[in-house]
Amino acid sequence: MYYAVILSYVVGLGWFLALPCQPLAPRTYMSENAMGSTMVEEQFLFGERALSYAREFAGHKKKVGGMPVAWLEKTMWSLGLEVHRQPFARTLPFPDETRERYMVRGTNVYGILRAPRAASTEALVLSVPCSEGPQNSQALGLMLALAAHFRSQIYWAKDIIFLVNEHDLLGMEAWLEAYHDVNLTEVQSSGLLGRAGAIQAAISLELSSDVVTSIDVAVEGLNGQLPNLDLLNLFHAFCQKNGLLCTIQGKLPRPEGDSLPAYAHSLQMLLLMVLAQASGWPRGDHGLFLRYRIEAITLRGINSFRQYKYDMTTLGKTLEGMFRKLNNLLERLHQSYFFYLLPSLSRFISIGLYMPAFGFLILVLILKISFWGQGGLQTLLLMVLAQASGWPRGDHGLFLRYRIEAITLRGINSFRQYKYDMTTLGKTLEGMFRKLNNLLERLHQSYFFYLLPSLSRFISIGLYMPAFGFLILVLILKISFWGQGGPGAVLGQHVATQHFPVSESEAVVLTVIAIYLAGMALPHNTHRALTGGSNDRGWMTLKLLALLYLALLLGCLALLNFSLGSLPAATMVPAAAAVTPNGPKVLLAALLVVATPFLALGAHPCWLLLWNVLCWK
Repeated sequence: MYYAVILSYVVGLGWFLALPCQPLAPRTYMSENAMGSTMVEEQFLFGERALSYAREFAGHKKKVGGMPVAWLEKTMWSLGLEVHRQPFARTLPFPDETRERYMVRGTNVYGILRAPRAASTEALVLSVPCSEGPQNSQALGLMLALAAHFRSQIYWAKDIIFLVNEHDLLGMEAWLEAYHDVNLTEVQSSGLLGRAGAIQAAISLELSSDVVTSIDVAVEGLNGQLPNLDLLNLFHAFCQKNGLLCTIQGKLPRPEGDSLPAYAHSLQMLLLMVLAQASGWPRGDHGLFLRYRIEAITLRGINSFRQYKYDMTTLGKTLEGMFRKLNNLLERLHQSYFFYLLPSLSRFISIGLYMPAFGFLILVLILKISFWGQGGLQTLLLMVLAQASGWPRGDHGLFLRYRIEAITLRGINSFRQYKYDMTTLGKTLEGMFRKLNNLLERLHQSYFFYLLPSLSRFISIGLYMPAFGFLILVLILKISFWGQGGPGAVLGQHVATQHFPVSESEAVVLTVIAIYLAGMALPHNTHRALTGGSNDRGWMTLKLLALLYLALLLGCLALLNFSLGSLPAATMVPAAAAVTPNGPKVLLAALLVVATPFLALGAHPCWLLLWNVLCWK
């Protein structure tokens, strides 16, 4: 029993640690035929003009104490763009960290370069966030210089939108909601007067120095969502063509090979990406585009003390080449991977290779449940697994398709003491057929939907379906409390503020506390209800339910965000499977808290296990 559980956990961790090895991490490749080659001649030569725009923008920004909307509109109009502005306001549920304000107001400015050879059905976006202070002035200067260069070309088949969004993610979300005519976060805006076609791809640019030593790419979006791998491959290909040093997770690339330092670097990159995904926080403005199925990445210029420097002209040529390749797309990016991990920019790990590692971790909980399930519980679990397979366990299964009641009987010859001959078996079948011969109509008065813990007991559909309903209710409640800005959280806040004298932020905290405090009563209630037989029956039942709950919760999290499901599983699974109320309670509770990160205790099953250990009598 214990060997199988330990082996499953070790294999899961070992599988994950083996992912950076080259046989499991093949080289990236371009799947989209329209972007398969970088053989385009970039003609951008406006590097000095970009720096001039940057200095002018920084001066006007310092003069007005914020984003110079009027200057941006005037400059974009002079470049021949169709210019629009979008005022917006957002009431924050919590005050921001810098000014402790609840109301944020800002203005987005964007210019549209209409494609001369198309009917404005598709578009590309180049965005620059306007942050407080002198940051990102060079990025805006480069964007205006690119707009001037793109305006003089005639090969564009897609509209190009040059967007300057204020207040970073708040401004970007306001613009995206207005562009797609939705309101998910209750942003107040005047709407958009100008629209282009359906956005195919977007690039967010962050640059705060005149020269850079490398370009770092950010891919992690909201809740760990990732762009299509082909967009990242396109960026990597043009960086190699123009001699740009490109990085991911802020780490320099290392020479590849089978050496231990190369493996350690790949593992470090892999773990950094897993941590970034598990946080659920977008690592750039591109993360909000991914919610609308728009492939996007964020490019950040890094200026360190390295010897080689790259000017605005080189960066402009790289962006020009990327946009010219994206301009050739005949459909959305879809041929490459959407679920992957990156040990480096030149190698990737597909979902088919990293999901088995999580599967072995969850197998620990399933094995623990199956080994603990004795007698009726074990039989019940085996029946549930057999039903879930969907495969008939005998020829009788095909009779059931025609509403003919049937069973399959199999003779088992084992080493037990008692043996039965053919006469006994024949008498049993004779009796069954004589009883069936007396039927006046089809069998219909008994149950068709049931589970069997044993041949002498049954569980009807009215008793086992509520268990499924409660599990689904738990997931709905979790989504409503964890989904920031989602309809469940907003509805819960409104209901609480209407019936209790609390603010919306206080309502969220108090509701979560109430749910976890209610879980403290479960060990006592279970002890009273299930202590008719063995003293271990009650706590084992509660722990089995908690383990089932934990396996379901981690499985759902891994399907939505692999990193968010696998990181807690690596620490929560062994602790949850090992602790019992038998023994020193304080020591076992401390083990559960230490082995399970504090944030992971927010998972309700771990909370139940902790109180099961501490409060069981």
